[in-house]
Amino acid sequence: MPPLRLLPIGLAAAILAAVTPACAQQTPNNASTGLKVRSVPYKVAPMPFPPGSETPGRVHTIQFIPAEQMSEKDKLLEADAESSIQDRTGWSAMDYSSGEGGWKYRQMVCPALPNHLFLQFTRNNGAGDVSMFSASIPRNGEGRVRIIPIQRRGYSLFSPAPINALTISAFNHIRAEEHSDRPPDWLTTGLCYAALAGAQPDAALLPKEPGDQKFPAAMPAIMEIPGHGGAIIQFADVAAKPRPMLWVMRFDGKGKLLKASHSPAPLITAKPVAPPTEQPKVTPIPQTIVDLGAPKVQ
Repeated sequence: MPPLRLLPIGLAAAILAAVTPACAQQTPNNASTGLKVRSVPYKVAPMPFPPGSETPGRVHTIQFIPAEQMSEKDKLLEADAESSIQDRTGWSAMDYSSGEGGWKYRQMVCPALPNHLFLQFTRNNGAGDVSMFSASIPRNGEGRVRIIPIQRRGYSLFSPAPINALTISAFNHIRAEEHSDRPPDWLTTGLCYAALAGAQPDAALLPKEPGDQKFPAAMPAIMEIPGHGGAIIQFADVAAKPRPMLWVMRFDGKGKLLKASHSPAPLITAKPVAPPTEQPKVTPIPQTIVDLGAPKVQ
């Protein structure tokens, strides 16, 4: 066995000083158990609609304004965009001519997208011959005029507008052009999409008082947050005819609309139960008392 070699005191102290910091970094957080604890930063799932983005109040609908009641500023904006609207409807085979052909329009007021003017153009030539499209005009000059075809002489172009990939793409471009400093409201954002796709939506909400509930009723508007982020918006359009329609929209974490569906809404059927007017009669149960008496003493 080779003899042990002793290090000089100075060299041993230098080695100890060099090793100590490294050992200190690996010192267990819990000295009694000897376990090492490593902190893992918590990742917050990306949310397109941050907390506090809910619309105040209980009125969740899109307002439609006739052309003659629009503000002068919005009328001038529409007039300046007429040539662009006519060009883009030509690409969509909508047969639109400014001021001709029986076309009328009205404004759609969308609070979630304030930096755009939205118009709904309609030409009604009788049953089965109705044409409709939506137009988006940027207010700040940043962006382009966009057209969303809905119907051409009673028929949808390509596929129904609510689920059409072109409608989804146009909606995403419109939201990207907003550059708003306010967080978007999730329900009003969904209602805006429905209006651009041809609906006049009115979302169902839970009443403040149970007695105000109407029957039958549609499911209330909800927003789901998946574990990986993003959002799923669901609401029933109770203004749709002949029955309420369910809208479901899936957004990614950055707010891009990925998919939309549109189908008949399941109804909640129930009957209100009236409170009893009279107290129920209680029939007393006769009781028999047996006196066993005290035990006899012999």
